Amino acid sequence: MSVRTRARTRIRPALAALALCGSLAACSSGAAGAPRATDGTKAPDAPDVPAKVTVVTPAAGRTVTVTATGGTLTTVKVVDTDGGVLAGRTATGGASWVSDRKAAPGTSYRVEATARTAGGKQTTTRSTFSTAKAAQVNKVTLAPGKNSTVGVGHPLSIVFDRPVTNKADVEKQLKVTTSNGTVGSWGWLKDWSGKDRVDWRPREYWKPGTKVTLDATLNGTDSGGGWFVRDYRTGFTVGGGAQVVKVDLDRKKLVLERDGREVRTIPVSGGTPGGDKRSWRGTAVLMAKEGTINMNSETVGLGDAYDKMVDHSMRLTWSGMYAHAAPWNAKYFGRANRSSGCIGMSDADAAWFYAQVRPGDPFEIRGADTKGTVAEGNGYGAWNVSWEAWRAKSAVGR
Repeated sequence: MSVRTRARTRIRPALAALALCGSLAACSSGAAGAPRATDGTKAPDAPDVPAKVTVVTPAAGRTVTVTATGGTLTTVKVVDTDGGVLAGRTATGGASWVSDRKAAPGTSYRVEATARTAGGKQTTTRSTFSTAKAAQVNKVTLAPGKNSTVGVGHPLSIVFDRPVTNKADVEKQLKVTTSNGTVGSWGWLKDWSGKDRVDWRPREYWKPGTKVTLDATLNGTDSGGGWFVRDYRTGFTVGGGAQVVKVDLDRKKLVLERDGREVRTIPVSGGTPGGDKRSWRGTAVLMAKEGTINMNSETVGLGDAYDKMVDHSMRLTWSGMYAHAAPWNAKYFGRANRSSGCIGMSDADAAWFYAQVRPGDPFEIRGADTKGTVAEGNGYGAWNVSWEAWRAKSAVGR
């Protein structure tokens, strides 16, 4: 009995020591951090395979996408043949990069992308791609002219050469910046020529001194009737002194106001009542000072009523309403409306008035017997639309 008891006493400490050894081996950082082959030797490290970079070649009007598999993108450069950089953003985690702008039609691009693996291996991939040329190209005409100075009523106006059915896509690429945070909105309309047009007008007349800039980042945008293949940038300044011309056809007078104060009252003769020779009412904006021009009644559908050279001509509508010198109507100034639709005045008054006004000055015209209100596309008639109605003409719901 005593012999067996001693044998059990020797075995138990040995088992305890073996169990403790196994526990230490499991917790040892040296044992966990050294993978070993089946023969007990250390296994070789897995190779650091370079990340795979893929450029998703886009069609014109689509963004460029670059992706990395097995690593993260550190830099991506996309440049066209003219040196223009297509900027973009890398997604969180660095697995992909997407251009901010769309690829333009008929353009070749060079892509250089650098990716890094988790182990620090860096690789640079270079590639090129080209987009197909546009079947139809859309262009624009901007007003007012670049670096011009205008009156407080002049909208920023864009007329398109070809139809615009993707109005929201186009409008999103049009950014207006003003020096004083002017509130305004785009509104789509038909120009007098029948072409699509979009104007940006303020809620109220511009403040004198406002500087306005347009950045039209249209390159690569499909208008629905043709592609844009370039960007446009323009700007203008609203001149000092807020001038408004108030025309009362019932009283046959014109008043030039500057900063709310009357500068001068001029007797005038407006369109003849009761027929096609009546004047328009509402707010018309001075489009251009054209000087001495030939006026022919046939061009405005009035037959052979007149064909003469006219001095100090100031265009108010595309349909042919002007303010100008009309010495042949001298006996009617301030007394009766006897013109063929224009606002006529004496040579002396017209010369003085012509020197005072600038394109963009609004003419607020009233009268009982007129042929209607100036339409938005007949010159710059946007001021005849309420602010709420004008905002509703935007394609992006501003």
